[in-house]
Amino acid sequence: MECIYCLNDSSKVTDKRKSPEGIRRRRECLKCGKRFTTYEKAFQNNFYIIKKDKNREKFDREKLEKGIFKAFEKRPVSKEKIDKMINNIEEQLRRKGKKEITSSVIGEIIMKKIKNLDSVAYIRFASVYRDFQDVKDFKKEIKELD
Repeated sequence: MECIYCLNDSSKVTDKRKSPEGIRRRRECLKCGKRFTTYEKAFQNNFYIIKKDKNREKFDREKLEKGIFKAFEKRPVSKEKIDKMINNIEEQLRRKGKKEITSSVIGEIIMKKIKNLDSVAYIRFASVYRDFQDVKDFKKEIKELD
């Protein structure tokens, strides 16, 4: 494994454990002595998302993360909780065992998970996902939160 500091390709594993991201390995560079962490995750078959316009797109975890992290921007929810939620969403989608999942199914799963963590992040996500057009849409969604 290449050191992220000096780019030397010799390192030793000092600790290994399971984590939600996969297998976590703490490594120490044999040249510069600095430590870094790597994650190993089993390759999983990807599935496709069927968008509203009927186009197909490969599932992209980074795209999912971007949208969710944007909703939680400047909110008092730890990155660890958000990461755990994202892992849970991805796991739930993969457990469906389908090669194609509609974006509406994915959106509803995300909405439920966000709603349980933070109502402001929920409204932010809902406003984009449901394409709010005016203040009435916000008011309606907030009313349903109560």
